[in-house]
Amino acid sequence: MYRVGFPGWKVAWRLGVPLRVRVCAHFDNESKTYWASSPDLDGLVVSGATLDELRSETLSAAQTLLELEVDGSNKRAVTTDLRVMDAIACSA
Repeated sequence: MYRVGFPGWKVAWRLGVPLRVRVCAHFDNESKTYWASSPDLDGLVVSGATLDELRSETLSAAQTLLELEVDGSNKRAVTTDLRVMDAIACSA
């Protein structure tokens, strides 16, 4: 897998190379919901009531954002590397 954000990732996407998108998930104690963002993919910020919902929202958003980044070419399934971390670990 080739990571989004590395040099040439758009070329790799167009050639059909599987891509990896890092996603940091957090739990908000106040609202009792999960939220996630990605240091690799600008604009990826989603939330969900459960981890399953968060995962689904993350995959959908990543798919849309990747298609927009490469002008809608080579539509295919996206896989994310979803890691649940605390805010300090993800901000580094």
